[in-house]
Amino acid sequence: MKWENKTINDLCEIKGGKRLPKNHELIEIETNHPYIRARDIGNGIINFSKPVFLQESTFNFISRYIVEEDDIVLTIVGANIGDVGLIPKELDGANLTENAVKLTSFNANCHFKYLLYYFLLPGKKKQLEQVAAGSAQGKLGLYKIKDIEVPIPPLPTQHKIASILSAYDDLIENNLKRIKLLEEKAFLRYKGIVRSEKNPLKAFDEVASYINGFPFKPVDLKEVGLPIIKIKELKGGIQNDTPRNDGENVPEKYLIENKDILFAWSASIGAYLWCSGKSILNQHIFNVKPFDKEMHNWIYFSLLEKIPDFINLSNGATMQHIKKSALGLVFLPVPSKKVCKDFQEETEPILDLIVNLKQQNTKLREARDILLPKLMNGQIEVWIRIFMIKG
Repeated sequence: MKWENKTINDLCEIKGGKRLPKNHELIEIETNHPYIRARDIGNGIINFSKPVFLQESTFNFISRYIVEEDDIVLTIVGANIGDVGLIPKELDGANLTENAVKLTSFNANCHFKYLLYYFLLPGKKKQLEQVAAGSAQGKLGLYKIKDIEVPIPPLPTQHKIASILSAYDDLIENNLKRIKLLEEKAFLRYKGIVRSEKNPLKAFDEVASYINGFPFKPVDLKEVGLPIIKIKELKGGIQNDTPRNDGENVPEKYLIENKDILFAWSASIGAYLWCSGKSILNQHIFNVKPFDKEMHNWIYFSLLEKIPDFINLSNGATMQHIKKSALGLVFLPVPSKKVCKDFQEETEPILDLIVNLKQQNTKLREARDILLPKLMNGQIEVWIRIFMIKG
């Protein structure tokens, strides 16, 4: 049966988010309605690994801005245009702001997960970026989204496609939950030491060197070679459209390996543990090299704790960034060498397991993304048979 083309406007409603008030107060308190940031959205899920919330007294949402389990969130501004995701199942909802829209109230002939996977097809993100071209930062208007055409198979076929691909995403989401628990366990141990010890303070630039990534030019971005790691790869891992370079003209100091500490100092300030193998670091990200290797894990968790302090020192109205001088203005507690060594030994197995789980997720995404276009171009029946035999 021939698949019929339908516009997004035919399939669902599109609702924009609410502009954040000036001088809003962000807080880190566990509630059921975290604030969705562009950095959290990608690869079909919304990963609140470091959730941020808003004081209800300063930012009250109404129902049209609450994202629920069956809503698709689509990023519409900046470098994240075209990223899509669903909120975790355990949340009652999440708050939608102006950097994204939600696709909601799907009609009876459209399965929301089928539409989600349509947006994850190779090349779709780039198409949406091209549609959004025109403004200084780039913005995908609601009227442009409404006119996007989607090939729609019969509803039972949509359900089969969604079921096959969801099996991969469910495994990915379970791994993300385990990763979050492991990170919390190690961080609680770090906080326990900080509370129990009277430790001297040192500035971050006193305990490590910070190597900014390589300034690649557009001509350097290739389709083969080592992955080039930008902010996007920090939050979502290496993807189909991640640019590459053979590294021949890149000094060795810009190469990164598993468990390197990466500190994004522009656009999306944050600390990350790299888990996707040998790659090349792009500019706007520091590779943090501790002077004492036995302080590696201590410095990583100290950075995680002090990110709000760095954000408070950031500049830029539309894109936050910090100057390198900020590394001398933010301080971390430095316990004795023995305490750091013991913490390193205690948390190393935890970080090893986190790396392993993130690598599993990379392989799961790769397998899903290989299967995705084959299911979405009409080859559904043969792939369903293969899936049923293996499953």
